[in-house]
Amino acid sequence: MTGFFTLLYKELLRFWKVGFQTIVAPMVSTLLYLLIFFHVLEAHVEAYPGVAYTAFLIPGLVMMAVIQNAFANASSSMIQSKISGNIVFILLSPLSYHAIFFAYIIASIVRGLLVGLGVYWVTLFFFDIPLAQPVWSILFVVLGSAILSALGLIAGIWADKFDQLAAFQNFIILPLTFLSGVFYTIHSLPAGWQYFSHLNPFFYMIDGFRYGFFGVSDVSPYISLLIVAICLVAISMLTIRMLKTGYKLRH
Repeated sequence: MTGFFTLLYKELLRFWKVGFQTIVAPMVSTLLYLLIFFHVLEAHVEAYPGVAYTAFLIPGLVMMAVIQNAFANASSSMIQSKISGNIVFILLSPLSYHAIFFAYIIASIVRGLLVGLGVYWVTLFFFDIPLAQPVWSILFVVLGSAILSALGLIAGIWADKFDQLAAFQNFIILPLTFLSGVFYTIHSLPAGWQYFSHLNPFFYMIDGFRYGFFGVSDVSPYISLLIVAICLVAISMLTIRMLKTGYKLRH
């Protein structure tokens, strides 16, 4: 396990050394979202009965920050290793593909959780946010960040340059995130858009995570947990397969 812990330490150190950019900056961006929506919509929108809009919004923003940064960490690390050429030293090492996979995933989860915890901690100074079912929140935030970490690895392996990676993030990750119910409950949408929302796996991450705060959700948390778990298994298997076959890594 020495090689696994060495790679994990390297990945953790990679983002920790530039923590102002990788942790503080995303926190500030997320809090700006909160400030704007609080100022504009707090007095006009009630997502759940008895729940203020800002209280409803905060869990969504926390989860959004977690998954976006988990994706960014894994994808940027992989493509930088490919472009600089040092990925060859990892592939030639006696590390198993599972060890490589888990080292990248765990490091990305840690970064996502640090950003999410930072956002949540700051909001507690200004808003009273309940946490009715903390176990559910922990489950969904860990599984959700793991899924986005694996997607980050897939994007980093697939992309040959930073432009392609940016396209993957801008045209796949961002739309799925913004249309997942971060800023609204899907019951406020027309029937057709509600149907499309149920096809978005990110919706189940957000909805399940929010259930841990209020004990209320648009979908049963058990259904959300099942869908998120299936997505994690499927995406993880694909990622490990890409590592094992050396897709775009061994040439």
